Amino acid sequence: MKRPDIRGVLFDLDGTLLDTAPDLIRVLNQVRVEQGRPPVPHELARTQVSHGSSGLIRLGFPDLDGDALETLRLRLLELYSAQLAIDTALFDGCEELLRALQSRAMPWGIVTNKPGFLTTPLLAALGLDHRAGCVVSGDTLPQRKPHPAPLLLAASQLSLPPQQCLYVGDAERDVQSARAAGMPVLVARYGYLGPADDPDSWLPDAHIDAPLQILDWLDGARA
Repeated sequence: MKRPDIRGVLFDLDGTLLDTAPDLIRVLNQVRVEQGRPPVPHELARTQVSHGSSGLIRLGFPDLDGDALETLRLRLLELYSAQLAIDTALFDGCEELLRALQSRAMPWGIVTNKPGFLTTPLLAALGLDHRAGCVVSGDTLPQRKPHPAPLLLAASQLSLPPQQCLYVGDAERDVQSARAAGMPVLVARYGYLGPADDPDSWLPDAHIDAPLQILDWLDGARA
């Protein structure tokens, strides 16, 4: 089967374009210390970063639920919003990837479940806000991934049909969202996958172990 003619690339944010784990794990452990608990090991917490504040706070406080857990989640967000980009950076190879896409006149954008009040200042702090062709945050629409609506909106903002956009993410919901939107999708295995994750079973178009492998896939798609 002929591979699709890709004209634009859309990225998940945490665990795909940006390594946000250092800042998010730090604030999770700040909340833990405030509650008289020891820090969570970095490698354990890293596997939950793609699941946002809810996933992190459940990991940090597995014995709590309901209002108590929500109070701590809001505290985590309060701390995180004040220190969004201390250690967060593009994954190695992503800057070269973005420059290569620009040289090919191929627009790129971001579709994330991260809420806009965090996404917007984070991208501004890293100088990515004016480079992205579109940014769809977790509260841009009533629907979030795995619903296809955010990806469909992003494609329309790039003035491209969905089938000409490639989506890249590191979670099963990213594949589900892309499939429902009619987009080809790659799984970033360098992201925040946990030991229970089985990306082969998600049936993406391909896996990548480094961002620059996206270019190899694009070149194969055009062949």
